[in-house]
Amino acid sequence: MRRFLTTLTFLFLAISLQAQELNCSITVDAEQTGQPNLQVFRTLQQQLTEFVNNTKWTNKVYKNQERIDCNMSIVISEYSSDLFTATIQIQSSRPAFDSTYDSPVYNYNDRQFSFDYIEFQPLNFNINSFDSNLISVIAYHVYTIIGLDADTYELNGGAEYFGIAKQIVNTASSSNFAGWKATDGTQSRYQYNDALLSSVYREFHKVLYDYHRKGIDNMADDTKKGKEAVAKAINDLRSINDRRPNSFLLRTFFDAKSDEIQAIFSGGPNVDIATLVDNLNRMAPTKRSNWSEIKF
Repeated sequence: MRRFLTTLTFLFLAISLQAQELNCSITVDAEQTGQPNLQVFRTLQQQLTEFVNNTKWTNKVYKNQERIDCNMSIVISEYSSDLFTATIQIQSSRPAFDSTYDSPVYNYNDRQFSFDYIEFQPLNFNINSFDSNLISVIAYHVYTIIGLDADTYELNGGAEYFGIAKQIVNTASSSNFAGWKATDGTQSRYQYNDALLSSVYREFHKVLYDYHRKGIDNMADDTKKGKEAVAKAINDLRSINDRRPNSFLLRTFFDAKSDEIQAIFSGGPNVDIATLVDNLNRMAPTKRSNWSEIKF
């Protein structure tokens, strides 16, 4: 019996050590189609959930508690035979050290999302071929989630995963689906990935690291020191905004962070916020309602 229990313990340990990277909740909303109760939508949600959470996306070993919390909300506006027109909202977060708080990292509303899907078709990802726009879009965002998460723990830790996302962009650009080419507008998957890999936005990766590791992760032990580090990291984004005002990269950053920034600087120990508020209003003027609530 003791040998059996020991073997079972090692089995569970091996399973936990091989946990996949994401803990992702996926919803499919088909109300706009007028046929929200069709089985195909429930099957799509189930298959995507299994695909994202059960695929091994990297060669890294993740423990169960290290899996990245994220969600994908797919809203289908049109459905005809096997062609779907939709949008997908992707959000991810990472835990703050010594806290129950989760800090938002990624908040992207992808409006260039149409795909072919036949119920129960196998969902498989191949980095070297474009087989499905559904799979390519999901995989692109998965690697972006993993890359941004890695950036918050290690300086430039996400570069490898942004590079894989770039491979997906290059492969998918041969298709007729939108979002993969430089000509597909200023708020496309191509543009976002290009910014993540461009030297024009090089400070962004250090900001992600400093904001989270020196700022958010210090909040529990030294709130004032953590707030000062967050403020400095945000102020360091000013150089990017001076070169590329109203950039898609910074807009996406503040879409994820505006409520958190407001909360951090609306209470607790006082820190110098004059420069911070001025920079926030310059870099993210559409979030002025958030910045006006900063009181300290």
